[in-house]
Amino acid sequence: MSKYKRYERYKDSGVEWIGEIPEHWEIKKLKYICSESAVYGLNESAENYAEEGVRFIRTTDIDDKGNLDSNEEGVFLPEEKTKGYILKTGDLLVSRSGSLGTSLYFDENKYGKCSYAGYLVKFRANSKNHPKFLFYFSKSNIFYIQIQMALVSSTISNFNGNKYANMILTLSSYNEQKTIANFLDQKTAEIDDLIADKEKLIELLQEKRQAIITEAVTKGLNPNVKMKDSGIEWIGEIPEHWNVEPIKYMVKTIQTGTTPTTKNDDYFDGDIQWFTPGDFHGSKELYEASRKISNLAVIDNEARLFPKNTVMIVGIGATVGKVAKLGVEGSFNQQITGLIVNEQRLNCDYLYYWLYINQETIKNISNYTTLPIINNEFVKNFECLSLPLDEQQAIVNYLNQKTSEIDDLILKIRLQIQKLKEYRQSLISEAVTGKIDVREFGSISEVI
Repeated sequence: MSKYKRYERYKDSGVEWIGEIPEHWEIKKLKYICSESAVYGLNESAENYAEEGVRFIRTTDIDDKGNLDSNEEGVFLPEEKTKGYILKTGDLLVSRSGSLGTSLYFDENKYGKCSYAGYLVKFRANSKNHPKFLFYFSKSNIFYIQIQMALVSSTISNFNGNKYANMILTLSSYNEQKTIANFLDQKTAEIDDLIADKEKLIELLQEKRQAIITEAVTKGLNPNVKMKDSGIEWIGEIPEHWNVEPIKYMVKTIQTGTTPTTKNDDYFDGDIQWFTPGDFHGSKELYEASRKISNLAVIDNEARLFPKNTVMIVGIGATVGKVAKLGVEGSFNQQITGLIVNEQRLNCDYLYYWLYINQETIKNISNYTTLPIINNEFVKNFECLSLPLDEQQAIVNYLNQKTSEIDDLILKIRLQIQKLKEYRQSLISEAVTGKIDVREFGSISEVI
């Protein structure tokens, strides 16, 4: 924040975690600067939702920046059910449950006619205070600090509107609040645009990564090789000397994992990594699971131990088709199928890349009514390309290098995004507490 000047004179706020504030600012509780304070929303069950009517805002409809999802993703109530709960432009909604502290500045011109649900609490600024300034207070560090302080002596289930109403905030005059809000509107929009550009770049890099893998795995590395029809519609042609075979002819073992009984505590918290679908985060190799099991669980046949380089594929649920390799000797639950390759026929990394590019195909053809699912028989008969081991190794070496380069670049961009988000948060906090004087400001380019 060094590029922004400070106010000329400061005084002690009397609050240790706020520190100094500008001499002409003051500290007040939220409830004393609102014409309506801590007004709870409607408690309406899903069975009362309508296809049209008044938009009914829930906590889950609000993103972390304080924006409302589009109407297509929302729910509605008949207008007669929302009387007394219609929002006005400038109203601040804050969540008291779930994503605690989630907030929304309501703009009728932007969102249309809306009411709000019972786990949201409404605050309406009085005429002496600028409503957008209150919104930015709800996005500042001093807001989140007070939530954490309240939770020390309470729980999320006991966090209510009264706790929000008694929060303190630093205040200047209405006109200065307006200046700060306008400044933050402009600067957060600039930062958000930069973040969006970087997120789009990540999407393009991920698409490029997928294309590189698909091209190498299905066409090989020799652009001049003779081709033939693969018989698989989405692949098209493959090198003439390659073939298509069911996976079962190229692996030694196809076996699902297990879950030790929870009746014996000695089966858990050991030294063996025990993976579940929740541990699949897009990495090629998995080394550390969220839970571990003991060697006793393996000895008692409550769990199976799989060697390093076992290829794992999720067989059930929303992440069906997700694939990864065991980076260590480990185990996994019954929602995951493990494939141990026949090293005379198949390179485990090549199998990983083959299944990786088939994740969506597997998910789309999985048998399910309410829950996607694939079984061992499905995996055994799923077709794979058969090609010489030396070509498999060459493809793997090429892809390991190319994907590593792209992954490193994506990581750098994600770190830049994180830095921008931290800067955004800090900028809001500094502005609404008077640590910087924003009546004159410049570019944010040096933080990129």
